Amino acid sequence: MKMAWQLSESAARGLRRGMFLVAGIVLAAIAVFAVRLALDPDGPPAVQAIGGPFTLVDHNGRPVSDRDFQGRLLLVYFGFTNCPDMCPLAMQEVAVALDALGAASKDVQPLLVTVDPERDSPATMKRYVAQFHPAILGLTGTKEQTDAAARAYRVYAARAKGDSVEHHYSVDHTGLIYVMGKDGKYLAHFASGTSGATMAERLRRWL
Repeated sequence: MKMAWQLSESAARGLRRGMFLVAGIVLAAIAVFAVRLALDPDGPPAVQAIGGPFTLVDHNGRPVSDRDFQGRLLLVYFGFTNCPDMCPLAMQEVAVALDALGAASKDVQPLLVTVDPERDSPATMKRYVAQFHPAILGLTGTKEQTDAAARAYRVYAARAKGDSVEHHYSVDHTGLIYVMGKDGKYLAHFASGTSGATMAERLRRWL
């Protein structure tokens, strides 16, 4: 009887270990699936929670909202003018895409929304976007306004750790370019490093 009890207890421990292992595998699979949904540009409608109403100020100092862009495709990128690499590269490729689209680009509005409103005034944004393409519109506002826009687009943005100098710091942020439909709903996104030619090819689907 004692031996039978010992075997039963051992079997129970093995069963519990097996159950924990299976549970871990299931949770890992769910996590991978969730990440794929979030990152797949042609993913199912679950990712359409991206985007929403915003109220900001354009680089000419005029108040704008998401409603002002209804009827056009939007390319929405969150960045900042002091960004050393990722932001200028993204803007360069957006410019390439617009040029590749030719006359059809009139139906596309690229937006650069700052994640650094403390330094990015309308005048600063205007000088910055002018370096890339005349169609790109820079958007800024109060920190509350830009933070609200970032939340709507599920964008992460935070001052880089270790940067303590008041006006000399970087901002870590999401590097995706969101494609919003003419009705304002999420269609797709371009990952960092996507070429302008690829963007143009895909944008033609919705023009």
